This record gives sequence, C-alpha cells and structure tokens, in this order.
Amino acid sequence: MTDGDYDGAIAAFSELGDYEDAAERINETKYARAAALETKGYKIEAAVAFDSLGTYSDAKERYASLLTQINMKTIAGGGYHTVGLKTNGTVVAVGNNEDGECNVGGWHDIISVAAGGKHTVGLKSDGTVVAVGSNEYGQCDVGGWTDIVAVFSSGYHTVGLKSDGTVVAVGNNFCGTCEVSDWADIISVAAGFDNTVGLKKDGTVISVGYNTDGRTRGISDWTDIVEVAMRSSHTVGLKSSGRVVAVGNPEADYGQYDVSAWSSIVSISVGPLHTVGLRSDGTVEAAGYNEEQQCDVDRWRHIVAIAAGFWHTVGLRSDGTVVAVGNNDFGQCNVSSWTNIKLPSNK
Repeated sequence: MTDGDYDGAIAAFSELGDYEDAAERINETKYARAAALETKGYKIEAAVAFDSLGTYSDAKERYASLLTQINMKTIAGGGYHTVGLKTNGTVVAVGNNEDGECNVGGWHDIISVAAGGKHTVGLKSDGTVVAVGSNEYGQCDVGGWTDIVAVFSSGYHTVGLKSDGTVVAVGNNFCGTCEVSDWADIISVAAGFDNTVGLKKDGTVISVGYNTDGRTRGISDWTDIVEVAMRSSHTVGLKSSGRVVAVGNPEADYGQYDVSAWSSIVSISVGPLHTVGLRSDGTVEAAGYNEEQQCDVDRWRHIVAIAAGFWHTVGLRSDGTVVAVGNNDFGQCNVSSWTNIKLPSNK
C-alpha cells in the first residue's frame, strides 16, 4: 500500500461513521501505515504515527521503542573522555578519569550512552539510568529515574526523555537549564553547557537556558527538524532534507556555523567550537575551530555514527571499530583497539 492508499482507506472507513467495525478498521489501517513507515526506515514518522494511535494495540510500546532507536548513542565524546557501548551491553571508556567518569567497567544491560564534561551516563534496558563522575551540580542524581527511553548530557547537567514524550533533568540549573518539566511531545533532546534544546514531534524546536549571546537565537522558527545538537556557543539542527542549519554567538565564530552548503547529512554532533556531520555515504564533514585537529575527518570512510567531545571528534565504523582525532592530552583518542562497539539502530 502507498501512503495514498492508506489515506484513501482511512477516509472511506471514516465516511461509514459508527457502522459496524469502521472505527476498528480505521485504527487497523493507521497501525499498518505506521508499521510500514518503520519497515522503510522512517523512524520519526513511524513514531509520530504510532503515538497518534494512543492505547490501540501495542502502539505505545512501539512508540517508546522507536524513541529509543532514534536517540540511541553507542559512542559519546565528553570533556576529555570518550565512551563506547559494546554489543554485549557493557561499556568502555578512555581519557580523563579525575572524577571517575571512566569508571564504567561494572555496567551491563546498557542500550545507550551520553558523556558530559566530567561525567558519564548510561541508559539501561529496563528504562533506568546510571551515572558516574563529577556530581558537583547533582548531574549524576538519576537513580530514581524510570521509564526513560533516551539520555543526554553535555556540560554539567543530565537530561532524560521519558516514553510519554516528557522530559526530566538534573544538574546545573543556574540559567534555568533544567526547567523542562512542562515540556511535552518531545522526541529528542540536545544538552548544552547552559541550555537544553527539545525537538518536538512536529519538527519544531524549543529551548530553555542561557541565550544572551545568541546561541539559541531564532531556533523556535525552525521547522522540519529531525535532530538537534548543541554544546556551548551554538545550536545546530538537521533537517529532513539532509541540510543543516546553525545559529550561535557571533563573537565566538570560528566557522562552526558554516554548514549551509552541507547536504546528504544523516546525523550531527557538536563540540564547543566545532560542528560535525555524518553523510549518507559514510563520510564526514566538519567545520569550525581546528587548532587541535578535531576537524581533520576528511579521510574517514565507512562511518555510521559520530560524536564530538570538547576538543576531539570520534567516529564509529561499520565494522564496530572506532577512530578519533583532536586533543589527546588525557588519552581520549586512544580508541584504536576498541572492537565490537554496537552499531546504532537509528541509521
């Protein structure tokens, strides 16, 4: 069935009103369309379609599963450390461990990871969350979280997306960074130093936190967004067309906003002053501050996921191995021996 066929069938059943099983047939058709979208790889569209079905069949469960897949991160770049999720649900980490941010050796049943400035976060398969590292601002106080389908971190706070599209946050709240309790219909999040950005299921974007320097200026006008990323100076959005938009502090412009010419992008990540984009052919684009060579990714091939740390960039290859460039003062780029890193299911 094409989209038009589904729409036609739904319209025909709707005309029947309360006749016999017309309402049930409408739900069956909507469910079939959502499942078809998922099969074709249109995960965001499928998630929105399942969400519209409410409590019908297992629509809620499939919606939550898709949110996890959309937001799955199996590599993460922190301040000066790098984290990788292995296929068996365990986690590896290298780099600065001054605050214990690399003490992930005992973790298991992890399905996604995030890395902050000095802490590391893991999402478990049961929807609970673990965290290690600096807890100066309470950013590791996630022990009571449940029903979480995705986790995010950047600087000094941690954000969790719940299966119902609401959001929880702990940590640095000096600028209202964690004031997300009234958010709804969220399908993804980006966590910056002093900001939190939410992607709504209609493709629009909302934010809280610091904006005096313009780092989130105008993002409320963005549409057709499928992924958001931010760290400190700027916010980046990936459109469904594969093009990229960016805004930020004009006084901290190192070229990290120069992404308008990029095309065929399927994922984005940002450091404080650089922007990275994964192309559909497995190559990588990078723009911005490059004094640490964190943008030297032009020779990378067969990449399926990217992660930008503060001053380094990490790439996951299709064979489960990892490459990294940039600052290596703490060994955060020493990932060449890693194998069996889980490939993301959202690509």
